[in-house]
Amino acid sequence: MRVAGLISGTSVDGIDVAVVDIAESIEVVATATVGFPADVRQAILSVSNAATHTAMIARLNFLIGELFAEALESTGVALNTIELIGSHGQTIFHEGEPAEFLGRKIASTLQIGEAAVIAERTGIETIADFRPSDIAAGGKGAPLAPMLDYQLFRHSELPRIALNIGGIANITVIPANARAEDVVAFDTGPGNMVMDAVAPPFDRDGARARGGQLNTALLERLLADPYYQREPPKSCGREQYGDEFIRRTNIDIATATELTARTIALAIGRYPATREVIVSGGGAHNGYLMERLRALVQARVTTSAEFGIGVDAKEAILFAVLAHETFHGRAGNLPSATGARKPMILGKVSRGTSSGSGA
Repeated sequence: MRVAGLISGTSVDGIDVAVVDIAESIEVVATATVGFPADVRQAILSVSNAATHTAMIARLNFLIGELFAEALESTGVALNTIELIGSHGQTIFHEGEPAEFLGRKIASTLQIGEAAVIAERTGIETIADFRPSDIAAGGKGAPLAPMLDYQLFRHSELPRIALNIGGIANITVIPANARAEDVVAFDTGPGNMVMDAVAPPFDRDGARARGGQLNTALLERLLADPYYQREPPKSCGREQYGDEFIRRTNIDIATATELTARTIALAIGRYPATREVIVSGGGAHNGYLMERLRALVQARVTTSAEFGIGVDAKEAILFAVLAHETFHGRAGNLPSATGARKPMILGKVSRGTSSGSGA
């Protein structure tokens, strides 16, 4: 079955697209990344964990749906060959831990990028909004990557960790010869989010961090945050590491980069048997960050490209695979990773239409 996956991550740097053929294995057909126009990116950031107007969210929801549909065409794959789309959309709020709200404790998440628009423009059935089902079952709604990591990187003899460095960094711990229920996964803390905020749009290859001055006192204070010692499952997001964090800490790029590296290393250090760490996400392009990880982590550090999975494509591939699981009535979360009470079929379906340009 040919399935397309679409996502824009917490870094809000663009739309990642992957088209894959799924049978007994996953074969990548095409990938692409389409950047957001600067004004669209700024508009998304302005409604992310921020006071805003419902009109802005509603308009962005439909606009992002249009942009996601257009991004799919950038792969050059004929739409009439694609049978299904899985769209993560764009997260603008995620609170996996229940918070007091109007007399109740509520966990919640919100992704925008209207799936009905994608289905109508392409003519292809679209499954979106994957996280709420897990939260409804008591999970954190994240991370969802472990299901794919388990399929791609499980090894009969080598204990491995799959590390994704997007806006937030997360790991999937895959013991040797693991069963699905043996997998542990959680957000380690900031990925690119803080670094990008203090050195916009990003610190190419980590050059500014490499030449910067580390604020050791600030770093030690930040590393004392109880989150890093908390047992998984756990998740975090812009709510912890967004604009308010930047203002409160006045952090610099060298210290932000070291915070990302140290908190990832702390998380990996919980699993000393690990032999390989397989990195994907935008942070894999940051040469200085990768150097720091190799210095701090005992296991061999490599990237998903070694396994035929482009570092920018893995999350888009994930949502293609999750859509495929939902289409076939199968659960897409791993409760050992998210904390949900049970496996859940994820997502909501928007039917394709004959008026679209695709199937």
